[in-house]
Amino acid sequence: MPQFPSISSLKTAAAFTSRLKELGLNLPFDEEVDPNGPLAQSIDWKQGAIGNRFCILPMEGWDGTRDGKPTELTQRRWQNFGLSGAKLIWGGEAVAVRHDGRANPNQLVMNDANLKDIAGLRELLMQAHAEHFGRTDNLLVGLQLTHSGRFARPNEKKVAEPRVLYRHPVLDARVGITDDSKLFTDDELARLVEDFIRAARQAEEAGYTFVDIKHCHGYLGHEFLSSFDRPGAYGGSFENRTKFLRDIVAGIRANTRNLAIGVRVSIFDFVPFKPGADRVGEPAAPAPYRHAFSGDGTGVGYDLTESHQFFELLKSLGIELICSSAGSPYYNPHMQRPAAFPPSDGYLPPEDPLVGVARQIETTAEMKRQHPDMIIVGSAYSYLQEWLPNVGQAVVRQGMADSIGLGRMVLSYPDLPADVIAGRALKRKLVCRTFSECTTAPRNGIISGCFPLDPFYKARPERNELYQLMGKTTAGAKSDDV
Repeated sequence: MPQFPSISSLKTAAAFTSRLKELGLNLPFDEEVDPNGPLAQSIDWKQGAIGNRFCILPMEGWDGTRDGKPTELTQRRWQNFGLSGAKLIWGGEAVAVRHDGRANPNQLVMNDANLKDIAGLRELLMQAHAEHFGRTDNLLVGLQLTHSGRFARPNEKKVAEPRVLYRHPVLDARVGITDDSKLFTDDELARLVEDFIRAARQAEEAGYTFVDIKHCHGYLGHEFLSSFDRPGAYGGSFENRTKFLRDIVAGIRANTRNLAIGVRVSIFDFVPFKPGADRVGEPAAPAPYRHAFSGDGTGVGYDLTESHQFFELLKSLGIELICSSAGSPYYNPHMQRPAAFPPSDGYLPPEDPLVGVARQIETTAEMKRQHPDMIIVGSAYSYLQEWLPNVGQAVVRQGMADSIGLGRMVLSYPDLPADVIAGRALKRKLVCRTFSECTTAPRNGIISGCFPLDPFYKARPERNELYQLMGKTTAGAKSDDV
């Protein structure tokens, strides 16, 4: 079983960079972080300025109401986004465009009945930001719109109700697909396009500056990009596989006034992984593997040719906001969101998680080099922990990405961007250690939050429920080990 040194054990810059050299990684790194340096600089774009280089990535909290409205827990998270100091909020939340597209039965849903409440999330965020940072004219807030497709669970927390674009040799069995009855028809997809357009119009009415048409992580938008074998108007050729996006964009342009559009996309994918005999992840299908968008055919490598083609398409559609990610948290999380500890349904990392971080940073940098006019947000930074600002600053300084995206990190430490830009030392006890309990909890029907580190979630009864499920006592929680 592979053993990797923890990031928290690499206590000096020399120790961290030495580990990078051992792994043969060319991860950019600045020994000193300048509070007035690259991370504090604004980004110019067509609708004004984005005030700094930190971005909050969209997440699912499993804490909305059954009819798709936010609760106090959702509102607290959005207030924290406002307090973070980040000037780009990439959706904040993954919001389903209709009921059957929900990834869980407590996911937010955009519709007429919920519009006021979802508008209220933005208002809470803006108010918190204004109170702490004095201005919001350089704060860009969007909303991620999604249909969860293969990973939809709209009615029961542990009951999959997938809708898919094609039959998959590995993933079908994981979500209980045994025949073609779960396949979307072309007519159904045309109606879904209209749902995205309607949800985007409502997002603009709710005050959001942009919407993200989600194309990542194995959800429906991402699955279109690998629908090589699907017949009909939405599969086969690159043109057909991007028809869904093109039709949505055309509809948004025709039905909104000044709404910008972004796309969060998995710029490459790998084969699904499974736990091996020793729980270490291994490929669940042999090569050749043909179902990975921008894969190289082996299942464990990438070829960015179609990703470059996709970015050129986005540019032609007038889209300049791109958030780069990779793979899926459901079937290859070690390369999508590198972590030291797997969620309950996952596997032990087959590589040092630093390799996964470097892979995403390097591929994002390649996309930025070839598409310099796009505003590109990078992902996979949380595992860097104390060294996140050093790497993030170097990435921005070298033009490898425009903005540093933070997901899990802001659950435990929402004001990390504010601390970095103010030149304050990081609060070590709040730094995310990628324990994955924020994922284990919702995978088992419990609300998501940082149970090891956030005092708010530590005090909630769900923490005891989670630790009983994991066979762990609160006295032995990992937070006591950092």
